[in-house]
Amino acid sequence: MNGLFVGVDGGGSNTRVLVVDEQGAELATAEGPGSAIRPGATSHSASIIRDAVQRATAGLTDRPIRAICVGVAGAGREEERDTLLSALDADRIAGTVVVVTDAEIAIEDAFGAGPGVLLTAGTGSIAYGKGPTGVMARCGGWGPVIGDEGGGAWIGRRALGVIAASSDGREPETTLADAILSSLGLDSVERLIPWAAAASPADFGKLAPVVLEVAATGDLRANSLVTLSVEELAIHVRTLARKLFTDERAAFRLAMHGGLLAPKSLLRRRLDQTLKSI
Repeated sequence: MNGLFVGVDGGGSNTRVLVVDEQGAELATAEGPGSAIRPGATSHSASIIRDAVQRATAGLTDRPIRAICVGVAGAGREEERDTLLSALDADRIAGTVVVVTDAEIAIEDAFGAGPGVLLTAGTGSIAYGKGPTGVMARCGGWGPVIGDEGGGAWIGRRALGVIAASSDGREPETTLADAILSSLGLDSVERLIPWAAAASPADFGKLAPVVLEVAATGDLRANSLVTLSVEELAIHVRTLARKLFTDERAAFRLAMHGGLLAPKSLLRRRLDQTLKSI
């Protein structure tokens, strides 16, 4: 009997599952909430992945899952990666289970065996690259508490800070306040305090598209946040270029991935312009 092969892409905002047969033909897909690994919460990630895989293979239960490759944000830390692997193995979710970072599967998809730099910006941010000799390196991806500069959660948190400062009169007025309050269904700036206290990185990340929409109207403070994000993401790329290709001005292939870097998005267009000016 033909077996199944499953690929999982687990990010901060959502989890995607693809099921194929032994010939590589697509059989089923499924999506779920974010399964990025957070320290001490690996079991939560495993539960989300398990549920998404079960839904994707619900109509294929007569066929065994030969192998599953899970590319998940946060798996760059060996302890969390091994814990997730053990949890999925214990569930006997597949004959073979492989856990890697979401960046590794993305860079393989972008460049195959060749060199290049992949910049990812969704809820978080990270740049991952492969040099001409096959050497791998990363920049960023330190998580929502101390890193992920330029990513969605980073933008969302700073947008709330701008709103608070504007409300005090410490910064100029901005239409960010009304736009974000409306998106969250809140009736006052003060209500942002309990919302933020309970918010996850994915929740903050969902504010980033609102910031981009407001920036497109010409709002100065929203545009300043977009500029800061672009600068941080460009630094990720330049840093890896120096590490892997000696010079940040060297010619190398660059790919972009993640919800904030969709083709023709405001952030993507400004980042393209910045990188071309190197």
